[in-house]
Amino acid sequence: MAERLSFGIGVGSQPPASASRWMLRLAKGLRLDSAWVVDHFMGWFPAGLWNRRFTWLARGGSPHAFFDPQALMGRLAPHAGRLQLGIGVTEALRRHPVSIAQFAMTLSHFTARPPILGLGAGERENVEPYGLPFDRPVGRLEEAVRIIRTCFTSDGPFEFRGEHFSMPDALMDLAPKEGNTPEIWVAAHGPRMLRITGQYADGWYPVYTATPDAYAAGLREIHAAAARAGRPPSDITPALQMPFVVGRSRDAARRMLDHPAIRYLGLITPASAWSAVGAEHPFGPSFRGVVDFVPHRHGAVELREALEGVPDAVMERSAAWGTVDDVAEVLGDFADAGLRHVVLTPVSGLVSRREAVRAVGAIRTLRRRLG
Repeated sequence: MAERLSFGIGVGSQPPASASRWMLRLAKGLRLDSAWVVDHFMGWFPAGLWNRRFTWLARGGSPHAFFDPQALMGRLAPHAGRLQLGIGVTEALRRHPVSIAQFAMTLSHFTARPPILGLGAGERENVEPYGLPFDRPVGRLEEAVRIIRTCFTSDGPFEFRGEHFSMPDALMDLAPKEGNTPEIWVAAHGPRMLRITGQYADGWYPVYTATPDAYAAGLREIHAAAARAGRPPSDITPALQMPFVVGRSRDAARRMLDHPAIRYLGLITPASAWSAVGAEHPFGPSFRGVVDFVPHRHGAVELREALEGVPDAVMERSAAWGTVDDVAEVLGDFADAGLRHVVLTPVSGLVSRREAVRAVGAIRTLRRRLG
């Protein structure tokens, strides 16, 4: 591995408020580079399964209680130090792009390093149940990125006329703190999103892909789009959200893939990942995973039965898993494919308190070896 990696983790976006502060301190103690919050109205785990048999973390309360990410990041900013704060990710379906730009520039005045504005095309659970349309989200994202970029540099009124947003004489004279302009990272997977990333973004922030080769192919598309737009490909940080399962042995980690809370992640994997291993997804062949999933539209019995049918091959491709040496090897392969910043999600921490502690130790080891 020629290049070293920088590392980040999520710091939690759910009550109690003390948890996110504690996670931020942990990230600083581990000498990581970024700390992330999420932007959700509801979570992925349905209330019907959320109990202590499912995960030790279900200690009362709803799995759908989330803080407003903008308020949370404002609270964390004075304590972040050299950590970059990131939102992973928001979209222009619930929030106007000028409002998103204003938030990011405001945050830049409170942080030592540029905040990371993660942007995506959105997820059905955060829009459709609230009466918001979920049509043509990629086109809306592309216009939003252009508007946000304009807000970062505008001086006086500006005009924007598109299919989704039209502003005849907008004004946003707030400027980022000098030398601390927010970075835009796009959660891109499909061809059009990869092109948008190459044209406009400072970083690429996809969810874990099954192979380093697939990651390298996506990065080549981004670099080609950047070159066509007259941008140096080196201006774009290749990142990745990587769930991992780490055990005291490879066999122990493999057994954790069968734990219901971890196996659930395979259930909300896209149907294309199931068909790749010769299986049919219970939610239909067009199911796009978390993009389409609305948890309370499925009953607990239905979900438990569906969990039984998650193919082992899907689980084994859904996360990096094994001993810490195995996970380090996977990370090294992705680094060889172009990865430069990884945001680790220790899903084995869902199994027990002991495994959560083991995962923290693994993050420390991975940071020392590869960071």
